[in-house]
Amino acid sequence: MSLVLQISDTHFGTEQPPVVEALVRLARDHAPSLVVLSGDITQRARRRQFRAARAFVDRLGAPATLAIPGNHDIPLFNLAARLFTPYANHCREFGADLEPVFESEQLFVIALNTTRIYRHKDGEVSAEQIARVAQRLEQATPSQLRIVVAHQPVAVTRPQEETNLLHGCEAAVRSWAHAGADLILGGHIHLPYVLALHGQFAGLRREVWAVQAGTAVSWRVRHDAGNSVNLLRYAGVQRHHRCVAVERWDYSESRECFLPATINELNFAVSNHMG
Repeated sequence: MSLVLQISDTHFGTEQPPVVEALVRLARDHAPSLVVLSGDITQRARRRQFRAARAFVDRLGAPATLAIPGNHDIPLFNLAARLFTPYANHCREFGADLEPVFESEQLFVIALNTTRIYRHKDGEVSAEQIARVAQRLEQATPSQLRIVVAHQPVAVTRPQEETNLLHGCEAAVRSWAHAGADLILGGHIHLPYVLALHGQFAGLRREVWAVQAGTAVSWRVRHDAGNSVNLLRYAGVQRHHRCVAVERWDYSESRECFLPATINELNFAVSNHMG
């Protein structure tokens, strides 16, 4: 069994201490194999905010962490830093690789930097990034759950959120689906959901799901979605399918802990040549 904890949009600088402590307890109780930070780690990309985020991640005790920047993780007001060293503070705390890859016997996780210094909040995936991810996905073994991580969503559930879509997402989804992706993780809009991309993009030849996370610990919650994180439990191949449970855990203010809210059982056939 492999367990992935997806934490998104922590926005350190706006974190709520009781929620932070509750998330530390959740991680220690469940002992994830991998923690994924899907962007907007900080509120304003300041050094002290990244230091606080790093200290938080270290407290989770996970053996591996995969972190990508979001649009809030590059300077907004310091124009010189935005132009010449936009990722300096991120790299100082989370390493120089802005597109890390995690691989184990059961997991193959590929992360992308979709931020651009010339975009205020929107994200973008280039043709080169799309091709590189597809090539890597084709190297996965049948037993590996194939996960791609970006900050901005590749599909949304509400028309008013369409302006937040990742630029280039349709070409990306089609390419990655063909190459064998199972899940595409994202954040950005502070709205958690699990969405069948094969129901959103006509002609996809296999099932692919978008898994969106809410804001984990920030007070910057939406009126209809509080603090939440995702736990992905991968049981491996069973009866010729990769079987994963995607659990959303919501923070309960009255109980000061994260509680299970929803669960989606997903299965991916491994009988064809695409995995």
